[in-house]
Amino acid sequence: MKKLTTEQKHILIDKGTEAPGTGKLLHNKEKGIYQCAQCGTELFSSDTKFDSGSGWPSFHDAKNVGLNEDTSLGMERIEVVCKKCGGHLGHLFDDGPKPSGKRYCVNSGALEFKKDTIKNK
Repeated sequence: MKKLTTEQKHILIDKGTEAPGTGKLLHNKEKGIYQCAQCGTELFSSDTKFDSGSGWPSFHDAKNVGLNEDTSLGMERIEVVCKKCGGHLGHLFDDGPKPSGKRYCVNSGALEFKKDTIKNK
Protein backbone atom coordinates (compact mmCIF):
# COMPACT_ATOMS: atom_id res chain seq x y z
CA MET A 1 0.00 0.00 0.00
CA LYS A 2 1.13 3.50 -0.83
CA LYS A 3 1.27 6.43 1.59
CA LEU A 4 -1.81 8.53 0.85
CA THR A 5 -2.15 12.30 0.80
CA THR A 6 -4.79 13.87 3.02
CA GLU A 7 -7.13 14.21 0.01
CA GLN A 8 -6.57 10.61 -1.10
CA LYS A 9 -7.30 9.34 2.43
CA HIS A 10 -10.47 11.46 2.54
CA ILE A 11 -11.68 9.83 -0.70
CA LEU A 12 -10.36 6.27 -0.57
CA ILE A 13 -10.71 5.52 3.16
CA ASP A 14 -13.33 7.99 4.46
CA LYS A 15 -15.50 7.65 1.30
CA GLY A 16 -15.42 11.38 0.63
CA THR A 17 -15.54 13.22 -2.67
CA GLU A 18 -13.63 16.03 -4.31
CA ALA A 19 -15.43 19.17 -5.44
CA PRO A 20 -16.75 18.88 -9.01
CA GLY A 21 -14.47 20.28 -11.68
CA THR A 22 -11.37 20.28 -9.46
CA GLY A 23 -9.82 16.85 -10.06
CA LYS A 24 -6.36 16.68 -11.62
CA LEU A 25 -7.42 13.95 -14.09
CA LEU A 26 -10.77 15.39 -15.17
CA HIS A 27 -9.44 16.83 -18.45
CA ASN A 28 -6.66 14.31 -19.03
CA LYS A 29 -6.71 13.21 -22.71
CA GLU A 30 -3.53 11.11 -22.73
CA LYS A 31 -3.60 7.39 -23.49
CA GLY A 32 -2.87 5.02 -20.66
CA ILE A 33 -4.23 3.27 -17.59
CA TYR A 34 -5.91 4.70 -14.51
CA GLN A 35 -4.81 2.86 -11.38
CA CYS A 36 -5.95 2.82 -7.77
CA ALA A 37 -3.98 5.49 -5.90
CA GLN A 38 -3.83 3.25 -2.83
CA CYS A 39 -2.67 -0.11 -4.21
CA GLY A 40 -1.81 0.44 -7.90
CA THR A 41 -4.41 -1.96 -9.31
CA GLU A 42 -5.43 -1.21 -12.90
CA LEU A 43 -9.03 0.05 -12.95
CA PHE A 44 -9.84 1.98 -16.13
CA SER A 45 -8.40 2.36 -19.62
CA SER A 46 -8.20 5.78 -21.23
CA ASP A 47 -10.11 4.18 -24.14
CA THR A 48 -13.20 4.03 -21.89
CA LYS A 49 -12.99 7.63 -20.58
CA PHE A 50 -15.55 10.18 -21.78
CA ASP A 51 -16.67 13.71 -20.93
CA SER A 52 -19.93 13.31 -19.03
CA GLY A 53 -20.18 16.95 -18.01
CA SER A 54 -20.53 15.81 -14.38
CA GLY A 55 -17.31 17.42 -13.12
CA TRP A 56 -15.58 14.10 -12.37
CA PRO A 57 -13.65 11.69 -14.60
CA SER A 58 -16.14 9.27 -16.16
CA PHE A 59 -15.63 5.87 -17.74
CA HIS A 60 -18.05 3.52 -19.53
CA ASP A 61 -16.22 0.32 -18.55
CA ALA A 62 -14.03 -0.86 -15.68
CA LYS A 63 -11.94 -3.77 -14.50
CA ASN A 64 -10.95 -4.89 -11.01
CA VAL A 65 -13.76 -2.97 -9.31
CA GLY A 66 -16.40 -4.06 -6.84
CA LEU A 67 -19.89 -2.62 -6.44
CA ASN A 68 -21.68 -1.97 -3.14
CA GLU A 69 -25.08 -0.59 -2.21
CA ASP A 70 -24.73 2.95 -0.82
CA THR A 71 -27.60 4.61 1.05
CA SER A 72 -25.40 7.05 3.00
CA LEU A 73 -27.08 10.23 1.71
CA GLY A 74 -30.63 8.95 2.02
CA MET A 75 -30.70 7.82 -1.61
CA GLU A 76 -29.89 4.55 -3.29
CA ARG A 77 -26.63 4.59 -5.22
CA ILE A 78 -24.02 2.05 -6.28
CA GLU A 79 -20.58 2.64 -4.79
CA VAL A 80 -17.53 1.68 -6.89
CA VAL A 81 -14.54 0.31 -4.96
CA CYS A 82 -11.15 -1.14 -5.84
CA LYS A 83 -11.56 -4.91 -5.83
CA LYS A 84 -8.07 -5.41 -4.38
CA CYS A 85 -7.89 -2.92 -1.49
CA GLY A 86 -11.54 -1.84 -1.08
CA GLY A 87 -10.74 1.86 -1.57
CA HIS A 88 -13.71 4.09 -2.42
CA LEU A 89 -13.51 5.34 -6.01
CA GLY A 90 -16.89 6.91 -6.72
CA HIS A 91 -20.31 5.77 -7.93
CA LEU A 92 -21.90 3.95 -10.87
CA PHE A 93 -24.84 5.39 -12.81
CA ASP A 94 -26.98 4.10 -15.70
CA ASP A 95 -26.66 7.21 -17.89
CA GLY A 96 -23.44 6.46 -19.78
CA PRO A 97 -22.85 6.00 -23.51
CA LYS A 98 -23.53 2.86 -25.51
CA PRO A 99 -22.76 0.02 -25.59
CA SER A 100 -22.60 -0.32 -21.77
CA GLY A 101 -24.91 2.55 -20.81
CA LYS A 102 -22.82 2.83 -17.63
CA ARG A 103 -21.04 5.85 -16.14
CA TYR A 104 -18.37 5.14 -13.58
CA CYS A 105 -18.11 8.56 -11.94
CA VAL A 106 -14.74 8.56 -10.19
CA ASN A 107 -12.76 10.95 -8.00
CA SER A 108 -9.41 11.98 -9.50
CA GLY A 109 -7.92 11.73 -6.01
CA ALA A 110 -8.64 7.99 -5.97
CA LEU A 111 -6.63 7.47 -9.16
CA GLU A 112 -3.12 7.62 -10.50
CA PHE A 113 -2.47 7.75 -14.23
CA LYS A 114 0.13 5.61 -15.96
CA LYS A 115 0.86 7.05 -19.40
CA ASP A 116 1.15 4.67 -22.35
CA THR A 117 4.36 5.88 -23.94
CA ILE A 118 3.74 3.92 -27.17
CA LYS A 119 0.20 5.28 -27.86
CA ASN A 120 1.19 8.86 -26.93
CA LYS A 121 3.94 9.17 -29.56
